Order: sequence, then C-alpha cells, then structure tokens
Amino acid sequence: MDAVRIAALLLAFMVFPAVASDELWDLLRGGGQVVLIRHPLTDPGFGDPQGFRLEDCSTQRNLSEEGREHAKRIGEAFRLHRVPVDRVLSSPWCRCVETASLAFGSVELSPALANLFGRSESRQKQVAELTAMASKPRPGGNLVLITHGSTVLALTRIPVNMGEIMVLTPQGEGRFALAGRFNVP
Repeated sequence: MDAVRIAALLLAFMVFPAVASDELWDLLRGGGQVVLIRHPLTDPGFGDPQGFRLEDCSTQRNLSEEGREHAKRIGEAFRLHRVPVDRVLSSPWCRCVETASLAFGSVELSPALANLFGRSESRQKQVAELTAMASKPRPGGNLVLITHGSTVLALTRIPVNMGEIMVLTPQGEGRFALAGRFNVP
C-alpha cells in the first residue's frame, strides 16, 4: 500500500471514529473518566453570527433538529450502558447547554468550556483550567464536559466532529490519556 493510501485511511479513522467498543463502555461503567463531547449538528453556518449574545439563544447558532435527536441518542446510549455520571459541565453557549440538557438532564455552566473559536485571548487560561479538570483522578462516576470543537482541539490537539465523544483517563499532575473516541449513531 502506498503512503497516500495509508494517509487516507488514517485520516478516515481520525475523521470518522467508530462506535464505542465493549471495552470502552466497560471503562466508562467503571467511572473515574472524563468524557468530552462536542455539541452535535447545528443549524447551517460556521462560528457565531455577528453580534450574538450568550444570554439570548435566538442570536446564536443552535442545534438543528438532527442535532437535538443526536443529543438524545447520546444520553440514551449512556443510560443503556449504565454509565455513571457524577457531574455534567457545559459551555455557556446555547447549543452546548441544550446538548447537555437533552442528553443528561442536569447541567452546570463552566466558562472553562467556552468556545475558543475567534477568542484566542482566553485560550491559555481555559486550557490550564481544562487540563486541571481532565487530569485530576476522581473516584465514583464520570465527569462529562460538553463543549466546542475549538476547545477540544486546544486541550487535546485532536480535531473532533460534531457529536463526537472522547474519553480521557486522568493521570494526575496535569496529565491525561486518550482512552478512546467514538460516535453514537
């Protein structure tokens, strides 16, 4: 196989992650993981509209109907696989809050999960806060963080698709390991 085909296969794996394996669901059932979720599909567009306001969802790019259904399927998959969730934190953007509410019910807002797209002045502080969250070993259930692609990329250096889920295993001292990534179909 030539280098171009190998690169294309690797890219396809990175861009279109598989459904979670039984081993990954077992890991999540055991608790103590950090679950990063990029909000699902939104209405058309990229970034936020000019003049948007966090306190007014009508001024933002929001989940599409397909995105809302996807968020519900994510929650159903976690319940079906009996994944314990201790806490759900969300970016204050409406598309993330709605994802958290539809999937898990309760949600706490966290400025550390805010969208970094076009907001590089906050990057260093947010990445430090997120690194602390993702690296702190925790007993019990899992910590779910619902955010944006730009924020996941800043933390992990891995691009993610809308609705994609990454599982991070905290290792203490500012370190974490990628345990896996998947989509809920």
